[in-house]
Amino acid sequence: MSRLFVSDVHLDAASPEAVEQFLAFLREQAAGAQALYILGDLFETWIGDDDPEPQKERVRAGLRTLTGSGVAVFILHGNRDFLIGRGFCESTGCRLIADPIISEFDGERILLTHGDALCTDDHSYQELRSIVRTPAWQRKFLALPIADRDMLANQARAGSKHHTSNTTPNIMDVNAEAVVAAFRATGVSRIIHGHTHRPGIHEIVIDDRRVQRIVLGAWYEEGSYLRYENGRYELLKLTR
Repeated sequence: MSRLFVSDVHLDAASPEAVEQFLAFLREQAAGAQALYILGDLFETWIGDDDPEPQKERVRAGLRTLTGSGVAVFILHGNRDFLIGRGFCESTGCRLIADPIISEFDGERILLTHGDALCTDDHSYQELRSIVRTPAWQRKFLALPIADRDMLANQARAGSKHHTSNTTPNIMDVNAEAVVAAFRATGVSRIIHGHTHRPGIHEIVIDDRRVQRIVLGAWYEEGSYLRYENGRYELLKLTR
């Protein structure tokens, strides 16, 4: 059976067509898989597991149906939904995994990560990341009323768009030295990540060792996923 990987789906009530496409993906492609790995940013924003927004509840229900059918679903935090917690997992049957994490598929060790930690040239983002990932900041944010959290999340989205539009594109891509360091530190032969919205399969030689970095695509324009089956990795697109 296959293992599927997605990242940067960025589900949001403002883009109902993307929600419909993801739910169809769960019913069709994912339903026949052994496992689904969601490598961060399933949602455009996640302000807490108590968010009652209807479209998010539909996604939770779709994931609950998938895990209830026996498909294992693993999810790790992205830069947009790092507040996903125990409540989400209990309501969906998903298992929250660390970022990064080393998994083993058919005897091969693979590093799975959202990918934002590899973008070390984006100094302002890395500084922000170091703040919002602390337990103290998260406890303070989650203690706010939902309306206040939603307002702050919208402000953060606007700030992110401004930062993106005013930052040289290569700065927001992974840093080559950070990638090499990750391969050397872990000893894996393959890294799978998202975040950069630049899907592709990159062959690299490090210390006379051939390794591979697979980048998952974002779902802003079209859905896409990575399928692993019988020792082969393939990036696939979904049409709307």
